[in-house]
Amino acid sequence: MTNTTYAKDTADARGGTARLRRLMELMTGAEKHSPAATSTLDALWVLYDRVLRVSPGTVDDPGRDRFLLSKGHGPMAYYAVLADKGFVAEDALPGFGGYDSPLGHHPDRTLVPGVEIGSGSLGHGLPLAVGSVLGLRAQGLTEPKVWVLIGDAELDEGSNHEALAYAGPAALEQLHTIVIDNSSATHGWPGGIASRFEAAGWSAVTVDGRDHEALYAAFTAPHPGRPRAVVARVEPKNS
Repeated sequence: MTNTTYAKDTADARGGTARLRRLMELMTGAEKHSPAATSTLDALWVLYDRVLRVSPGTVDDPGRDRFLLSKGHGPMAYYAVLADKGFVAEDALPGFGGYDSPLGHHPDRTLVPGVEIGSGSLGHGLPLAVGSVLGLRAQGLTEPKVWVLIGDAELDEGSNHEALAYAGPAALEQLHTIVIDNSSATHGWPGGIASRFEAAGWSAVTVDGRDHEALYAAFTAPHPGRPRAVVARVEPKNS
């Protein structure tokens, strides 16, 4: 990448996240879980802007990539990305969390175009992503990728460990997990979160969760025959 190209990419990335912050400011409802939202902003932007193969016109295409938001509380950054990319109308954002709004405090797949799962209790997203990959395989669809974003605290849930323990030996190469690490987890692992995935046969890496180029490189790195985990480190929740 030339210096000129890098400068343009960096400027584009800053412009994208600036737009997202403006869109997030339109969501004024209570119970926003702002730290949960802002922790995911950069990873979501890079994923939707540069990696994920899905658009408002392909939300029902069997060949689309799937994104599952398991870290569903505080979905303001997610809704901002969906609005920026045309999945939802910008004028729907001010009603966030309202009784008549489709934009609830957890995304609802029956109400919001492009949302693949309804979230709620933590720990469900990774098992659902594993099932999604198995479903695609059963249909002979080997090109679509399945992405799931979880929080580090979700790894306190046993369901996630069962899913990641299965996915590695099953060689679920279509599966990609983004772990937003803001030091919320109760339990830890020697060597960090990535080591837990590596021990189960995954390809795993830890990056700065605010560095767009590092995120992009981690999201697009080849990992033949293995699922991929990207641990995105951001500032601690209470900092």
